[in-house]
Amino acid sequence: MSFQDRIKQHFSDSIQTKISAADSLPDVINISGKMIAESLISGGKVLSCGNGSSVDDSKRFSTYLVNRFEIERPSLPAIALNTDISAVTYTKNGCNIEEIFSRQVYSLGSAGDILLIISTEGNTENIVKAIEVAHEKDIKVIALIGGNGNNIRQSLQDTDVEICVDSSDSARIQECQVLIINCLCDIVDQSLFS
Repeated sequence: MSFQDRIKQHFSDSIQTKISAADSLPDVINISGKMIAESLISGGKVLSCGNGSSVDDSKRFSTYLVNRFEIERPSLPAIALNTDISAVTYTKNGCNIEEIFSRQVYSLGSAGDILLIISTEGNTENIVKAIEVAHEKDIKVIALIGGNGNNIRQSLQDTDVEICVDSSDSARIQECQVLIINCLCDIVDQSLFS
């Protein structure tokens, strides 16, 4: 297969994954966007986190809320937990990598906030621990996951929302997750400022 054919195949696979997501996910994306908007209206904030390339997606989401997505509007309270490098890298005195997000959720989160977790595989222990602390603090969770997501899926409660991109291909999942983040930001903008 030539590189040109491989490139076309990547585009085709991406399009097919997004078509499948467009058929199955609009309702849960809509519910999630409205949850975020309601939290913000009530004085809450949105905490977000992820590992690996999901760090960038977490930062993208937070940046869009704090600054702007597509319309000029006031800044909205959002924190990407990945951006505090000292908190993320502090691993001595009993703290370890599995607690990097849960400790931040504990110290920064309040009842009525939203925790948006982003995970390609959906099985990371530090994300699961963050979800557990969020539940202790009456923080609702939106889980943007891919693959089977078993560990995260099992950690969710009835008040949480799961947005699962049905694919086993990490690149396709990530491409869809970026689009879903854009949809969430658009719902917030339109709900609060249209």
